[in-house]
Amino acid sequence: MEQKEPPDMSAHEIGALALRDITELTGKKPLGATSVMPTDDGWTVEVEVVEDRRVPSSTDMLALYEVVLDLDGELLSYRRTRRYSRGAGDSAGGQR
Repeated sequence: MEQKEPPDMSAHEIGALALRDITELTGKKPLGATSVMPTDDGWTVEVEVVEDRRVPSSTDMLALYEVVLDLDGELLSYRRTRRYSRGAGDSAGGQR
């Protein structure tokens, strides 16, 4: 049996797939991918999402989701790793 060659997908394409998947699964509006990292068997993408819109928008609740895709760009898993208010920054000691 011949071994299948992995598709040649760019980080940009993988990021776009992760954004699409998070939108479909959560119904929330993604702000963008904050990281796209290749792994031995696929990709891990972090996506920032508006969890809860508030007035004023500076008080919106945001979330960071970790999305795991295989080499073909198929979703394997996702999970929310952090929830925070807009403008909170990374001053929480670097912890998620």
